[in-house]
Amino acid sequence: MKLPQNQLISEIIQRVSNAKTKSEKIEILRHYDCPGLRAVLIWNFADNVKSLIPEGEVPYTPNDAPEDTEHTRLTHEWRKFNYFVEGSSDLSKVKRENVFIQLLESLHKSEAEIVCLIKDKQLNQRYKITKPVVKEAFPEIIWE
Repeated sequence: MKLPQNQLISEIIQRVSNAKTKSEKIEILRHYDCPGLRAVLIWNFADNVKSLIPEGEVPYTPNDAPEDTEHTRLTHEWRKFNYFVEGSSDLSKVKRENVFIQLLESLHKSEAEIVCLIKDKQLNQRYKITKPVVKEAFPEIIWE
């Protein structure tokens, strides 16, 4: 299977979700393996990663710019995730939430939606992707 390169993380997640078999899902995850994808999956599936962003809807304005124009990508912005989880940052609650909203508004709207899902560990509520599939694709990740 020939897969395009330079995909948004949201496109990779959608591609995995659309795959028919577990082995196809694993192949896609491994093909697109990058720190940003792993960070998304770890935040969503690791029990020891606790979000400091309140659960539920986030009041932000989605970035409607076309893909590859005026927005950033999770493949670069994932490094900011440490501001939003326990044990990684000493930002005040207000500053943390403002930085989170700025991140969402800078991303392509499909990637912002992914971030909103993972902060509540809800990725698998919208996409057909499970922790066992991710664990098999990336056995070297320590989940606890």
